[in-house]
Amino acid sequence: MAPVSASALLTALNWRYAVKKFDPARVIPAETWRALEEALVLTPSSIGLQPWRFVVVTDPAVKARLQPAAYGQAQVRDCSHFLVLAVHRDIGAAHVDRHVARMAEVRGIAADTLAKFRQMALRNLDAARAEGRLDTWQTYQVYIALGTFVTAAAMLGVDTCAMEGIKPDEFDEILGLKGTPYSTVIACAAGYRAADDKYATIPKVRFKAEDLIVRV
Repeated sequence: MAPVSASALLTALNWRYAVKKFDPARVIPAETWRALEEALVLTPSSIGLQPWRFVVVTDPAVKARLQPAAYGQAQVRDCSHFLVLAVHRDIGAAHVDRHVARMAEVRGIAADTLAKFRQMALRNLDAARAEGRLDTWQTYQVYIALGTFVTAAAMLGVDTCAMEGIKPDEFDEILGLKGTPYSTVIACAAGYRAADDKYATIPKVRFKAEDLIVRV
């Protein structure tokens, strides 16, 4: 595999910003969206457990229902694809067993050869549950998926806007997540910036590298 050049990476990341105004007439091509979905699937996670579900909303009627639950933000309505990232709450043995079965399937091995891995995963989950940090730990994983998504989108020339300004309980109700193991954490609008979005030309503000990075 030929690596992406350093300049191409930095160009994409400098081009990216949190879009405030999308062009509702522009739709992400199917092939490009498939690649972004695959980027979500390929996101790394702690112990590889993938404690998430990704809900892709393109139906204008569903977007219209979600917009009030996002404090009326226009990005929900005007973006091409609206991504909702949900976490698996109180993750336990059933999910671990599902992961073990998938590992065995993909690697062509017997599931019982993964018994030590299964025990290790359950010990870690049980310890986190006992300490009251299990759901927090798994929610952190969802943000890794979000970072993967916005970076991959930038590399493909797709604009995004991560949105924490939402009402997760209302999202769960609208998207049919209520009563399931999954609940909304964050959303991300994806599409293409409008030509008159003034935020596209505002300089990106970051601390200097020497203020953030320590080399030892």
